[in-house]
Amino acid sequence: MIKFIISFLFFSQAALATVVLIDPGHGGDETGAVGKLNKSRMIYEKDLSLRLASRIKKHLEKDANVFLTRSHDRTVTLQERADMADKLKADLFISVHFNSSTDPKAHGFETYYLDNNNDAAVRKVEKLENVNPKGDEAVVQQILIDLTIQQTVKTSKALAASVHKRLHGHMKPTHMSDRGVRAGLFYVLALSKRPGLLLEAGFISNPSELKIIQQEEFMERYAQGVAAGIRDYIKN
Repeated sequence: MIKFIISFLFFSQAALATVVLIDPGHGGDETGAVGKLNKSRMIYEKDLSLRLASRIKKHLEKDANVFLTRSHDRTVTLQERADMADKLKADLFISVHFNSSTDPKAHGFETYYLDNNNDAAVRKVEKLENVNPKGDEAVVQQILIDLTIQQTVKTSKALAASVHKRLHGHMKPTHMSDRGVRAGLFYVLALSKRPGLLLEAGFISNPSELKIIQQEEFMERYAQGVAAGIRDYIKN
């Protein structure tokens, strides 16, 4: 019995030793993508990303020490998000976003990890997400440091595969398109200097998809999928 208790305590401490920082994209003055649910109701990415990030945190708290870069609507620079990761000594960094496109028919969810790429479609997403509210000039120089990518790409790619595999199953009932796992060059992931992901959970710019992604059922399914994928990664 004593051995069982000791083993249980050791396992619990080991599981909770992982520190995960979840980053709700945008916030405050930076609204992110904007969509119209109807003629009078605007939906902002910053609000959806906070709702989803909070839900992921809730589902993951039993398996890791989980923190948010913001818990309410406020402006947080990319550097401040990265500094928080350093302060908390985070093991994983998960940035939560929703997509937008000039094509109102664009749809689906995708998972990004930090790496160089030549995909024109990916570069459009990078342009949307690499917005620095306070215009820190040092960001551009830091993002180009190849060492950061070399140190994190292998683990980030494995994390992305684990999370997206779970998302694929959890999101089937929504009938949303699975756009897969992709490599991207994102400031917030590079500055965090640790294994991480940038999640694009759906297209705010698509009126039909916007109706889905703002619902509680979607939030719950997506959050459960992300949390399950992170748990799988931690255990392995």
